[in-house]
Amino acid sequence: MDWLIVGLGNPGGRYAGTRHNIGRDAVEALAVQAGVSLDQLKHQARFGLGRLGAARVCLVLPMTYMNLSGRAVAPIARFYQVPPARVLAVYDDMDLPLGRQRLRADGGHGGHNGVRSLIELLGTDAFPRLRLGVGRPPAGWDAADHVLARFSPDEAAAAAALIDDAVSTMKDIVDRGVAAAMNVANA
Repeated sequence: MDWLIVGLGNPGGRYAGTRHNIGRDAVEALAVQAGVSLDQLKHQARFGLGRLGAARVCLVLPMTYMNLSGRAVAPIARFYQVPPARVLAVYDDMDLPLGRQRLRADGGHGGHNGVRSLIELLGTDAFPRLRLGVGRPPAGWDAADHVLARFSPDEAAAAAALIDDAVSTMKDIVDRGVAAAMNVANA
């Protein structure tokens, strides 16, 4: 397996379409475009195997809650012998405005508990991550309430465009590598 691409989020209909699940939604959109069936259930994850161009990919949706994502991802990475540098985490980021994405080759968790779990269980912070901006909460809102809320009708088009951009970025990463993709994704 050349790449493990992980969409972080929470399982279940209660969380579908929330800001916290935008990474999961982006990986599901990639699966549809790539014709990858996410029909395998193992290691506390739903996943599927396929190709993006010449690369063999495993698209993963942890079935744990966000804060325990590493429990699903680390065993799959070990099973398919994918090094952390080829485990791409895709997730929400409140510090980026809605519609913006930011690609990094490695780094800390930035307060994101799903990423914290990946770092703990992969044993390193040296894995790429694609952060998808969902914006800061409005005045008076709790951060948790904000990320667990769905996008408003006014925000829906920007969220859909961000998912499309993320799919293009994921394909670019697999095709040209993280460093080359950063030049486009972070522009």
